[in-house]
Amino acid sequence: MRTLCLVASSPRRKLSPLARLLAFASVPVLLIAVGAVGYRAIEGWSWFDALFKSVATLTSVGHEIHPPSFAGRLFTTALALGGILTFALTMTEVLRTLITGELRDYLETRHMEKRIDALEQHVIVCGYGRVGRHTCARLRDVGIATVVIDQQDGPLAAARDAGAHPVSGDATADSTLRQAGIARARALVAAAGNDPENVLITMTAHLLHPALPIVARALDESSIPKLLRAGATSTISPYAIVGRHMAQAVLRPELADVIAGATRNDLADLQIEEHLVRPGSPLDGETVGASGLRTRMGLILLAIKRLDGEMAFNPRDDAALTAGDTLIFLGHRAQLYRADEPALSRLFLRTAPRR
Repeated sequence: MRTLCLVASSPRRKLSPLARLLAFASVPVLLIAVGAVGYRAIEGWSWFDALFKSVATLTSVGHEIHPPSFAGRLFTTALALGGILTFALTMTEVLRTLITGELRDYLETRHMEKRIDALEQHVIVCGYGRVGRHTCARLRDVGIATVVIDQQDGPLAAARDAGAHPVSGDATADSTLRQAGIARARALVAAAGNDPENVLITMTAHLLHPALPIVARALDESSIPKLLRAGATSTISPYAIVGRHMAQAVLRPELADVIAGATRNDLADLQIEEHLVRPGSPLDGETVGASGLRTRMGLILLAIKRLDGEMAFNPRDDAALTAGDTLIFLGHRAQLYRADEPALSRLFLRTAPRR
């Protein structure tokens, strides 16, 4: 019975600050119109005289054009009392909205919503904790716009200051994800504070946009199968990753430094990149040797991940490249973005985001 009551009852929609101001401002205008009609009906004055008398009464000017009758004086008394109360309430609402900054926040939110509506190929980050903050910073470094969803004002303000587009709301709600532009996003990161919430975020996002890549954080490794069943493309377990990196730093310190440096965009030396071969790409239908990736661009092709998930490490020159393959490169930054190879450099992830 309790569930039925919750479903049947719908919460009232809260008016925006601007709508409330307009509503309060319309009441004095309505009273002026009522006063004009009343004086016209009671005293038979012209519309201009009736309107003038109504304004004079409501503003306490008290200027008399024609002496009113007894009924007119009663009407004037009621109109004056109603006007004093109405104007007092209107000014209170206006001052409250301006002093508290509610109207400013509302206008800023509307402006941010318009900016989000214009975004395409952005990344939605659900949760702006330590993981979400570092994720947004890394994406910002490579020029990818981010939309942050959080329910707390503090993280949203920090996200705005960091250059992200904040959205206040529940990331498990369809309306919030739509407001964040999930239909136009390139990926979603579920980085909430607990695994059950990340599972629900992943499930909701997958139902709204089945083809969207979803990266979900798993605090407990036992949650990984649930996240994958919910629709996550990949899962990240921070504690497991940190543990592996620390072990590598002990067992193979030099190798750990090379890998760490190759995956950081702020270093000028080695970089690891991935590229998805699209239909119609200059690489589609070529072999590794004929593509010129090694000879002309000087890149080290570490592996090819086929569409069926098969991974070919250190592929030979006669290995065929087809649409759907993901190429993993190692090279210097200057090699990855050589100006004399614009047709190939435009294909990389940073300059041509995957859709």
